[in-house]
Amino acid sequence: MKKDTLLKSTLILAAAALVARALGIFQRVPLDYLLHNEGNVYFNSANNLYLLLLMVATAGIPSAISKMVSERYALGKIDEAQQVYRAALLFGAIAGVIITLGMIGLAPFIANSILDMPDAAASVRAIAPSLLLFPVIAMIRGYFQGRQFMTAGAISQIVEQFARVIAAVAIAYAVYSANPLNDKGIASGAVLGSVFGSVAAFIVMLYYARRLKGIDRTQPRQGGDPSRKLRLKAIYRELFNLSIPIVMTSVTVQLLFTMDTYMVIPLSKGHFDYDKVVHWAAVLGMNAQSIAGIPVVLAIALCQSIIPIISSAHATGDQERVGKQASMAVRIALYSGMPVILLLGVGAYSVNGLLFESPVGSPIVAILTLGTIFQIGMMVTNSILLGIGQPKKATMHAMTGILIKVILSFALAPLFGVYGIVAATTVCFVWALTFNILSLKKRTQIQIIGNRWTGFLLTTGIVAAVLALLEWIVLAILQGTVPDKIAFFFSCAVMGCAIAVLYPALLVLLRVVTAEEIAGYPRPVRKLLSPFLKLLAARQSSRA
Repeated sequence: MKKDTLLKSTLILAAAALVARALGIFQRVPLDYLLHNEGNVYFNSANNLYLLLLMVATAGIPSAISKMVSERYALGKIDEAQQVYRAALLFGAIAGVIITLGMIGLAPFIANSILDMPDAAASVRAIAPSLLLFPVIAMIRGYFQGRQFMTAGAISQIVEQFARVIAAVAIAYAVYSANPLNDKGIASGAVLGSVFGSVAAFIVMLYYARRLKGIDRTQPRQGGDPSRKLRLKAIYRELFNLSIPIVMTSVTVQLLFTMDTYMVIPLSKGHFDYDKVVHWAAVLGMNAQSIAGIPVVLAIALCQSIIPIISSAHATGDQERVGKQASMAVRIALYSGMPVILLLGVGAYSVNGLLFESPVGSPIVAILTLGTIFQIGMMVTNSILLGIGQPKKATMHAMTGILIKVILSFALAPLFGVYGIVAATTVCFVWALTFNILSLKKRTQIQIIGNRWTGFLLTTGIVAAVLALLEWIVLAILQGTVPDKIAFFFSCAVMGCAIAVLYPALLVLLRVVTAEEIAGYPRPVRKLLSPFLKLLAARQSSRA
């Protein structure tokens, strides 16, 4: 078990998140066929509420653990780091019990008073038991992140998703086989899969925790005062001072997605046909949020891996390293996120039609997905601000953005329905990202891409236009001659091949990415870009 660098940590966590995201979509695709619009709303409402409560219960403390443990290990205070870890485990166990019981008890109120769909209560109750173990799992993952061992959390995440998806689809199909019209039972069975996932993840993390403990026993402790005992009150004070701002920023995305799911019907009904409004809510939760979650996979990994690295550098006063690592994280997020966003956003009709029952609702998918570039930037800059000890700044920017989003949602939903609500969400991301960057520029030596924005925007525009043209050509040729799924598959494949060649080529040819910068990238990335560097060198020599 060796410590991971920023790039290695990011790749490990990104791979795990990508597998988890793919499995999550795999779960939703059969459910889209098994459930009607009402059933989709039951499932999405319970699942989004569960994810939001999970974030509230776990997002802040694990990130705070990661920061506190990494700083103490950097300063040689190993015993204090262990005391922090034990205190966090205790909090996780208590939080799991309280959140689970509260979710079960409030299920009827949520279904009746908020959703106006009483049958959704069964799904909310079915998913509640999974919250018993997840807070403790999150605490262990936070400790491992602070120690810069990312593999354990990544493997547990993959195992969790496999167990959850297999159980969810199996139970839902069993209920469907008994009664195809039982949306209430099918949705409840689908969310019940999360309980099996939590048990599987807990077993994996216990295995790695025991393994790391055994390794620590064989190694001599360096520094620290073993006799110094931290009081629980002092540990929790520090944890909560860090974690409360982190919670507010970490839950921003899930809070917005949950708010969108719950807002569509109440804010749109009376202004639009009710069946259309329910359809919007189903597409938003089942299709759009699933697809829009794909581009942020690498950003999620970056957010987890950058915190202990930035925190360690900041704790030792290495401001040059802080600026270098922060700049690298933002560039990685920007360069890697944009091609995926363009493929899924510009090609939303084909992607939506390929993955789900039909391409209906693709404009919702496109609008939400194209706005995720600002979400990615907000998430990464939030983590950097946390690493340099400025979580309150990120919190303030996120909370003011959410307030603006709520106001805009109430103003736009009666006019534009779900499209106004999604647009308001994007405005929130833009607001928070803008002020995060301004705060970082005041406190660090962060440099994103400097004067290369023109080349990057030109690259983005060219690639978007080419993808739109290719999708139109492929579908015009194939639709009506082959089954729609095959047409959508070939459209996605052609767009994917085009972006894999065109996007990196333009980044190099327009000098958005320089040869000097590429030299510092991992070897696989250098190999990927080497043909384009040779093309640029040949072009420059011919001009000379």
